[in-house]
Amino acid sequence: MKRILVAMGTRPEAIKMAPVILALKENPAFQPVVAVTAQHRELLDDVLDLFGIEPEHDLDIMEHGQTITQITCRVLTGIGRILELEPFDAVLVHGDTTTTFASALSAFYHRVPVGHVEAGMRTGDLTHPFPEEANRSLTARVTHWHFPPSRNCEENLLGEGIVPARIFRTPHNTAIDALRIVATHPHEFEPGPIADALASGRRIVLVTAHRRESWGTPMEGIFSGLARAAQECPDTHFLVATHPNPVVADAAQRILGGHERVDLIGAQGYLQFVHLMSVAELIVSDSGGIQEEGPTLGTPVLVLRDVTEYSELLERGVVALAGTDEDSVFASVTGLLTDDAALASMTHACVGAHSGDSTEIISRALLDG
Repeated sequence: MKRILVAMGTRPEAIKMAPVILALKENPAFQPVVAVTAQHRELLDDVLDLFGIEPEHDLDIMEHGQTITQITCRVLTGIGRILELEPFDAVLVHGDTTTTFASALSAFYHRVPVGHVEAGMRTGDLTHPFPEEANRSLTARVTHWHFPPSRNCEENLLGEGIVPARIFRTPHNTAIDALRIVATHPHEFEPGPIADALASGRRIVLVTAHRRESWGTPMEGIFSGLARAAQECPDTHFLVATHPNPVVADAAQRILGGHERVDLIGAQGYLQFVHLMSVAELIVSDSGGIQEEGPTLGTPVLVLRDVTEYSELLERGVVALAGTDEDSVFASVTGLLTDDAALASMTHACVGAHSGDSTEIISRALLDG
């Protein structure tokens, strides 16, 4: 039986690693051990509860106002203590968070091979997204099993000199496997702003924004552009799932609070958020995972960034870049909401289910060594 330490710290990691953990638990060849850093406490716990995952280790590093340096040091030492006390055959990490990089580095220091799920994502700009682009690039240097979710990701790894025998391309991001599980859960929206917006008959635009590189002037531009778009499109209601970080929440409240067709609904549980994505006509977000999740549910995404690592989705026409400048955000959002043909074209491009099971490829690679 192979003992696999699965390390994660944020909600997106938990969502995308949950199907992998469940698959490993069902396979008698593995003993998965889950360690959470709780880089994001409440958002992480919601997903763990939804998928019925109980971590064996909880570093609980979350502190108000913590810096990237502090997160890195706490994760590095915390995962290191676990690796010193217990034997493991592999450490499995996901994506591009600080937890990802620090956990992989700790595993490398302890000579435990690393498996990297969602490997090979690149924008080519170390400052966008920050620090995620550096995290995933640095993680690749200490990884034994690379699991890229697309051909472009695989080509990125090959271009960086990764040995082909260490690359195991999955048919899609494991977020798709998570969506398949959660989409079967029934859900009704409780009385309140969300239910009222759905009952209004207006089109729904779902918004999220949180990225660190957008704090300050870019975030002000995002929310100001959205405020103008809400004013311009009276047949549309904007639901803004506000990130709990006060840097983001305060700016959203100051710029968008009080608008009659904008509701700041706060961070949502994953189950509710999946159903919100499915009923929205358009998603406007700076998230990485949502760029794939939204189109999978049939909803196109405007990306609040200047570049994206999901180049295939741009080519397919299911996402488009809106930037962070106020005028650019306003023009991008209103351009789609006032052009039925353009929005319909993006929506139509979303049609087509992903096939295959990414967890099977990951399990088989870990088993074969």
